[in-house]
Amino acid sequence: MKIVEVTTPKQAKEFVLFQPRLLKNEPAYIRPLDKDIEGVFHKKTNRTLRNGKVIRWLLIDDKGKTIGRVAAFVNNKTVNKDNDQPTGGMGFFDCINSRESAFMLFDTCKEWLVNEGMEAMDGPVNFGERDRWWGLQVDGFDREPNYCCNYNPPYYQELFEAYGFKLYFKQFTFGRPVMDPLSERVIEKAKLIAQDPDYSFRHMRLKELAKYTEDFRTIYNKAWGKHAGVTSLSEKQAKALIGKMKPLIDEKIMWFGYYKDDPVSFFLSIPEFNQIVKHLNGKLDLIGKLKFLYHKKMQTVKKSLGIVFGVVPEHQGKGVEGAMISASRVLYQDEYKRYEDIEMNWIGDFNPKMLKVVEQVGGKVVKTHHTYRKLFDESKPFRRATIKN
Repeated sequence: MKIVEVTTPKQAKEFVLFQPRLLKNEPAYIRPLDKDIEGVFHKKTNRTLRNGKVIRWLLIDDKGKTIGRVAAFVNNKTVNKDNDQPTGGMGFFDCINSRESAFMLFDTCKEWLVNEGMEAMDGPVNFGERDRWWGLQVDGFDREPNYCCNYNPPYYQELFEAYGFKLYFKQFTFGRPVMDPLSERVIEKAKLIAQDPDYSFRHMRLKELAKYTEDFRTIYNKAWGKHAGVTSLSEKQAKALIGKMKPLIDEKIMWFGYYKDDPVSFFLSIPEFNQIVKHLNGKLDLIGKLKFLYHKKMQTVKKSLGIVFGVVPEHQGKGVEGAMISASRVLYQDEYKRYEDIEMNWIGDFNPKMLKVVEQVGGKVVKTHHTYRKLFDESKPFRRATIKN
């Protein structure tokens, strides 16, 4: 076996194609878009590269066949953030079921990171935002992955843990059938809110996209902007974020809550894009775009993805989240009836408040991912991710 650094277009293509070749017989696997993988490794498409380094390798057997791949990276903005030691990352790991092969890939990452001054590595993680390619799947293998979420065979967990990776935090993906009834607790809270005429709830109107974009920014900055590790959104950033979602937006699943016409809550969902991606064979070329337009027009997607949820602090704990969900239920269950299931972006076990909110509105854990950490000096104490208050 030998490790080969990816330096040529041919090798970069092989890096992308190895995973779909390895996992082609996994029933729930959906091949990612090639551009979503390749884009991680270029400055033009990944701004994180402005503040860090990334490298990737292929593992080749004695017959010249690819049997593994991996990437390692250093993000200068996060190496010391909330860490006891400088910590880098590794990700985009795929490998045959062989400890020897996997350990060779892990060792290669470790050696490179040590040379970069790192004392630990997290993995498998993304070189960029946490909402993409983050964590190792450890259950829920019968369910299809959501867009830009990791899917891997069960044996990967044994390979990571045998090497000495330890659990840093768990990531839970919650889901529920759309037509299931809401809990009695949610219904009772919703009734209390309904007695106050100053509260109102409604879904987005695309004709008023600019208004709802600004409402989103207002709520987000109040609800999330002061949390550790979260930065407030500027007007430009909010427009860019909503604009990026616009091709997928279904206005009837983008919900907002108001108090005396002031925006106080939102629960934003979109049709789950991987339900279209699975028909594209990794390509969003002309044919892929035509397929995308067909599935969008025919409304073939039956699963929605909850992407972000928030309630401004002064209205938290009053049942606003339940009232908003209850208001949307009338449309989802009695009138619209387009979606069968909803899943939500993962929530870490370091965020118990958010876990409680999702459980209260009837969400059940349907998938779990692990973010692992490997300390290079194992004599040092290992500390899990800090719990948010």
